[in-house]
Amino acid sequence: MTTLFDGTYARGRAAAETSEAAWLQALLEVEAALARANAAAGLIPAAAAERIAAACTAGRFDARALAREGADHATVVVPLVAALRAAVGDDDARHVHRGATSQDAIDSAAMLVARRALAAIDDDLAGATAAARALAAAHANTAMIGRTLLQQALPTTFGLRAAGWMTALDVARARLRAVRERDLWVQLGGPVGSRDPQVAASVAAELGLAEPPLPWHAQRLPVAALAGALGGACGVLSKVARDVTLLAQDEIGELRERGEGRGGSSAMAHKRNPVAAVSVLACTRRVPGLVATLLASMEQEHERAAGAWQAEWGTLTDLLALSGSAAAWARDLLERVEVDRERMASNLAAASRAPGGSEPAGAGAAEALVARALATHDARLGGASGAAGAGGAAGGGGAAGGGGAAGGRAAGGGEAP
Repeated sequence: MTTLFDGTYARGRAAAETSEAAWLQALLEVEAALARANAAAGLIPAAAAERIAAACTAGRFDARALAREGADHATVVVPLVAALRAAVGDDDARHVHRGATSQDAIDSAAMLVARRALAAIDDDLAGATAAARALAAAHANTAMIGRTLLQQALPTTFGLRAAGWMTALDVARARLRAVRERDLWVQLGGPVGSRDPQVAASVAAELGLAEPPLPWHAQRLPVAALAGALGGACGVLSKVARDVTLLAQDEIGELRERGEGRGGSSAMAHKRNPVAAVSVLACTRRVPGLVATLLASMEQEHERAAGAWQAEWGTLTDLLALSGSAAAWARDLLERVEVDRERMASNLAAASRAPGGSEPAGAGAAEALVARALATHDARLGGASGAAGAGGAAGGGGAAGGGGAAGGRAAGGGEAP
């Protein structure tokens, strides 16, 4: 659903991959995979399975009507299955959704939505990481004053600051990729979680999801793992954005965001606000509450929860979309940021002249640490199949057209003249 604030909260492809249309298509893909798996197991006719699969396209169904009807059942799956049965006709209707329960459909669709959204998020994280790497390499020996507890401390280099961003982004990205490859489990336990696993294995293979050892209707570790990894990534992004807002203050003036026509004020024409950094923070500030809700929802009753499971759907959707928007804004930020070497040097010199100030030359092992971080990053990149900017290539086409690399985008920020 489009809102007035989507420019801030729905940047990047993850928002489309978590849209109403994306969810509906994912639910239908689960039903199609289920029909084919049931046919492979000899439970329904193969021809019926193909007719069911052919009907599983989101454009044939009214998502708003399904949402309204779903409110009467505490799940949209009930009206969706009824609509799908009507679409395939009386002869095949009894084969639709055979042996599955509403939670099987929603949980599997949620993992499919998450898989596609994570591909989009990874692409933007890869771009942000590449831009941070370029900054670290270009400014390995650009001296600046370090600041601790918001006070001037000892000399360091801007390259070391950027290398810290890069390294944290690398780790966050690796954790998200591990979740995507290992923890997004198919769900197909049937009414009380006791269904034969043969069909689940076939559905998992078709959808590209992991196969769990057991159905996980009331054991929510896959959702918790996803929430934790997204929360950690957003924490890293918020650190980058906060650093930029602080260093872009007029009193410091060491960084600024490049871009004509951006950052204006409705009341103060002289201002140039750090729009991308502010937008990252606007997204990430909402994330901890969403993560907490998903973790709190792990306490579930018996074989299916009454309320806690239902609380996950919108919460996970928002978490994926906001994480994706934060990653897209962070990429934009790091590709646009300008570094003012002269201002860094003058601030450092002023700090050294202050009573008890430090000598400007003493940046310690900063340059060597930057070199070490760059080598570690490059080795990690060389050992992974997804080079920077190509992290979304694996993951198939979703509602937003799949996760391809965003070609031709700049790798690093500029420098102020």
